[in-house]
Amino acid sequence: LRLRRVLLLGEGNFSFSAALCGAQGTHVVATCYESEEEAAGRGGAARSIRRLRDSGAEVVFSVDCTKLKEHFLPGKREFDRIYFNFPHCGRKAGVVKNRQLLARFFHSCSEVLAQEGEVHVALCNGQGGTPADQPRREWHNSWQIVAVAAAAGFILSDVHPFKAETICGYKCTGYRSQDKSFCVEGALNHVFTRGTAPLCFTPMSCKTQLGSRKVSFQVPQVLVDKINRGFLEVNSSHPVRTIKEKLSAGLSQAFPLQNISSCLPLLHQGHPDGVCHSNIFWITLSPEEAPSTEKTSQGLENTDLFSHFGQDTDKNVQEGCSIPKQFYLRPSLLPHAQAIIKKGAFSPGTLQVLSGPVFRKCRITPHSMPVFHEMLVVLAVSRGTESSCIQMLVDNIKTTVNSLHQGISGIKPNISLQEATSCGTELSDFAAFEWQLGEIQHFLCVGTDPDPSGSCVGVIRTAPDELKSRELVVVSASLNLDLLAMLLCGISDWRMLWTSDQRFLRQFPEGELRLFKSFSLYPPSYVHDVSFWVPDGEEFDEVAFHTLARRVSGEMVVSIQLRDDFQQPGTGRRSLCYRVTFQSCDRALGCREAAEMQLHFREEIQQHLAVTLR
Repeated sequence: LRLRRVLLLGEGNFSFSAALCGAQGTHVVATCYESEEEAAGRGGAARSIRRLRDSGAEVVFSVDCTKLKEHFLPGKREFDRIYFNFPHCGRKAGVVKNRQLLARFFHSCSEVLAQEGEVHVALCNGQGGTPADQPRREWHNSWQIVAVAAAAGFILSDVHPFKAETICGYKCTGYRSQDKSFCVEGALNHVFTRGTAPLCFTPMSCKTQLGSRKVSFQVPQVLVDKINRGFLEVNSSHPVRTIKEKLSAGLSQAFPLQNISSCLPLLHQGHPDGVCHSNIFWITLSPEEAPSTEKTSQGLENTDLFSHFGQDTDKNVQEGCSIPKQFYLRPSLLPHAQAIIKKGAFSPGTLQVLSGPVFRKCRITPHSMPVFHEMLVVLAVSRGTESSCIQMLVDNIKTTVNSLHQGISGIKPNISLQEATSCGTELSDFAAFEWQLGEIQHFLCVGTDPDPSGSCVGVIRTAPDELKSRELVVVSASLNLDLLAMLLCGISDWRMLWTSDQRFLRQFPEGELRLFKSFSLYPPSYVHDVSFWVPDGEEFDEVAFHTLARRVSGEMVVSIQLRDDFQQPGTGRRSLCYRVTFQSCDRALGCREAAEMQLHFREEIQQHLAVTLR
């Protein structure tokens, strides 16, 4: 078996290294900045060095922590863990110099650390500048360790007290470069890991079947890392699939159930009725050079569903005509259900379940998603029984959600069915968009700590005219599976559901739902302001503004706030000022990278929104 290689830097009297050297399966490399003669003169150092060497550990002197690659041969550079306890430039060096030391140290670590290795940095109370420090220093007076590490590609994955008293024989030394101890009460050990590499948003084409021909379209850049992720597929252990399966299992106990999600096309044609066009991802189709003559079963199914949105689509394809270009990514599964109902492929009394990702341009907030997984359940019931059926449906969903949440946290959530009498401004983006798709009777809200009042995760509709029947009424419930996953598993940021970091899915083995523990603690945020004049006589499209921010930053913008709306006296020109906050939830984001994103964002809004920068 391969030994775990541990590197210790900046050792004073080597007492910390000596305490680690007996660990089974571990090879210790203990180093210090001083020469062997200088180091051996410290109290107890000679004894610790002898113990290290007797145990088979390496002891190396005159090692510069900012140039680690230079001190180790290529075959011996990969360390599983690097310790640097109480780093300091020496004597009366201030926070700026020590920040610079840490910056060079982390860049050096990136060259010698194993891919899944850890960097442990112990700091005195208050130095790190994170909320874990109690009391916490002002940011400018701290070492800003998380931001400094982020510039080298590291994220803070854990922080816990440095308990010197539990380390056998350990004695801290080196106060102001002297053989003197210092106070380590309240000290913290910061554990850093590598963040995932920045995503490369190269243009991506997606193929889909349309009638007898395969067509392709270019995926909008903000969706490149989210299209075709397969979260709902059979072999997926993603929490959104687990929740969908649990809900389906619960509903199947009360209703006959039919799942019809496997062949739903991503694209719709035409113009969606009642929906604001700035919320839509518009797509231009281009036919493949070699059209297929074979009609697959999926292709036929897709054609049938498309006919609801554009009556001539299949005919045009079969006759070789040019394909209409007014297409858009589906913002909802509701039209698919309506198409199935109108075709008569609908069994009264049987619950039809549709599920899949849907796409909506929206403003940037922690719970507003440009893509999420919708679960739509549709049921035809006898007229006059719809109220009792709705209650039965909601009670079933409540029972399943209660069971799931209690199994995860042991706490019963607050689930409520609220009357939808009007579309108020207080509604979430999810609920407000659902209003555009048609009248809503009820909102389904789930409240958990720390927001017991509840978030809207679903809507209930009745459509008495959908079947053109005097006896039947269609009842439907649309659920946002992503929001449910966030609420049940304690995930505070929707972007985490789409992370490529495997540490996310490892927390849900074989689809088991658990409380999520973030592997990126206290991520640094960077605030930039942008102000501009808007074109005269035009309404500013704020959703387009937010969508540009998503695209330019690769979803690294966590907040956009309007700071000022100014109208110039005399000319009437309008100026807007927004505060843009950059922050990643799952990977390292450094100050310089955020500044580059801001500059790019300024260029893009000037080009695409026709604004004049101030």
